[in-house]
Amino acid sequence: MKELILEMENYASEHNVPIIEKESITFIMKYIKANNIKSILEIGSAIGYSSILMASVAPEVTVTTIERDNARYMECVKNVKKCNFDQKINVVFQDALEVNLTNTSYDMIFIDAAKGQYQKFFEKFKYFLKPNGVIITDNLKFHGNVGKSQEIESKNLRGLVSKIEDYIEFLKSNNEFDTNFYDVGDGLSVSVKKDDKK
Repeated sequence: MKELILEMENYASEHNVPIIEKESITFIMKYIKANNIKSILEIGSAIGYSSILMASVAPEVTVTTIERDNARYMECVKNVKKCNFDQKINVVFQDALEVNLTNTSYDMIFIDAAKGQYQKFFEKFKYFLKPNGVIITDNLKFHGNVGKSQEIESKNLRGLVSKIEDYIEFLKSNNEFDTNFYDVGDGLSVSVKKDDKK
């Protein structure tokens, strides 16, 4: 397992594939363990790095992960097979915004895909959370650019960063979830669904 993880880290750096920072995945793995999370939906598989590490936390943890890029999807499937996690990780090749989920719910949803779509992902998939489920979002600092969108010269980057800033405001003002922000890795948010019975 350790060898495969190192292999994936090397592959990601050679092929310029963005994978989660070590500090962030360590935080998430501890969270999974501490909160007895068993079912996870991941938006954005890339090469399977985070889904494999999340699935490795405990024998009963299962992950459904969605990836729309064909090359990354194939690499992810290959890596999942290499560590014999075929029964634990279901890799779905589709655009997350087009996926139809039925009769299923998750303890945790992890959003780590197209940054400009974060709010759409959140609003679509929140309906698939179990009571008191959690949505974790990565890359909220976006390499230190968030909070500085006015200073960014590139129009595309400025647009993307301002979307992340809008998403952070959306999380802060969302009455259905209690959100905490963590200065871990590239910035994480943990949004816990409020108990409907209260």
